[in-house]
Amino acid sequence: MAKPEMEIAELIKEYQAKTGKLLTIATAESATGGRIADKLTNVPGSSDYFKGSVVSYSNEVKINVLGVKRQTIESYGAVSSETAIEMAEGGKKLLGVDICASITGIAGPSGATPGKPVGLFYIGLAAEGEKLSQKYVFQGNREENKRDAAETMLNMVKQYLLQCISKLKK
Repeated sequence: MAKPEMEIAELIKEYQAKTGKLLTIATAESATGGRIADKLTNVPGSSDYFKGSVVSYSNEVKINVLGVKRQTIESYGAVSSETAIEMAEGGKKLLGVDICASITGIAGPSGATPGKPVGLFYIGLAAEGEKLSQKYVFQGNREENKRDAAETMLNMVKQYLLQCISKLKK
């Protein structure tokens, strides 16, 4: 089975072949610490479409660089659907891309709070006319949770690109 980062590259090429438009992507990562950007840049030719990443591990970077509202973090927490969406929107604007995917979570082994267990991640996506967030709870250790979250985020981007291409056929 092809790695999702390779499939993303192929889907971007397919979209460009059908529309003449090269979609650009970026990431805004917290708990994964740049792992997703690393995977995307391991693909030859990724410099054509991958523009960059912000690793916003601290709340201050989420607020001061990505533009997440302090009120959002105070009301919902750094690990929330609302924060994931604002991270994606902020990254999209800051890096000037078509699609920005974001991730925030609790990799473990500590950091859990009532209602927010270790392994809880929110993955966000912002694109033209689209903003969404999905909640996931992974059951592994710190390394496994980060790996699973990164793979899930890449698959979410892949699914979004598949939707974009399927809309073209209609």
